[in-house]
Amino acid sequence: MKLSLKRHLRHWTRLLRDSTYRRHALERSRLEKLPPYTSSLTTLPGRLFEIVDAASFLEMYDQIWERGSYRFRPHREKPFILDCGANVGLSVFFFKENYPDSSLVAFEPDDALFQVLERNVRRAGYPGVELVPRAIWTEATTLPFFAEGSYGGRLARGGDPPSRRVRTVRLRDYLDRPVDLLKLDIERGELEVLEDCAAALANVDNIFVEYHGAAEEPQRLSRLIALLSESGFRLNVHAGNDSPQPFVARKLNMGNDLQLEIYAFRETPRLKSRSSDPV
Repeated sequence: MKLSLKRHLRHWTRLLRDSTYRRHALERSRLEKLPPYTSSLTTLPGRLFEIVDAASFLEMYDQIWERGSYRFRPHREKPFILDCGANVGLSVFFFKENYPDSSLVAFEPDDALFQVLERNVRRAGYPGVELVPRAIWTEATTLPFFAEGSYGGRLARGGDPPSRRVRTVRLRDYLDRPVDLLKLDIERGELEVLEDCAAALANVDNIFVEYHGAAEEPQRLSRLIALLSESGFRLNVHAGNDSPQPFVARKLNMGNDLQLEIYAFRETPRLKSRSSDPV
């Protein structure tokens, strides 16, 4: 029996027997039918949650909640997390539900998304969360910003129609203490930011960085990998924008022909000895 058929049968069995799973599936089906960029409320994360676009929310939900892609083993009783590119707060919810004693600083420069982020966090009542309405950059300044409307907003580059100007903060200023997890999903600019932070990366245990290779710019993936490796990290890389036949045609996603999820971590004897443990 093919794996896909097994999953199909398991899905229908759970629909018949598990009322929670059935409600989850019905809610997902409702969201999938919403027009693009339609605001709504959902309970998929386990709490009432406001969204601005169902398609981008479901993609983030699958990555963050279903896959658990941001799960990590903290080395401290009260982990410190930097969430750069918090969007409407799905990652904040994941961190606070799984690491309730953590302290978290979440950055989101898009005014419209930040307002939703703020309402979601306030409604949930999570302690230890600082929300910063700024873009991550290499200095504190003001720069043009392209607001895509869901999860693709970024500091404007060549060809982007800038929607507004936003204030930025220097990430390096937040790395003066031990950081359990640095999540860096800022839709380009990640290499410049990490180069600026290179001398302080020794304070960071785990980094998630989404690499964006703009189709019209030279690829700098090798420099990013070298920087992380030179800082003592081991890497695990996932393709975020697959092109089945890249010699013939490359898919573009928001102008990027290459998108990778890069997990950088410090391998310790404790983790090596428990590498087969479930997470």
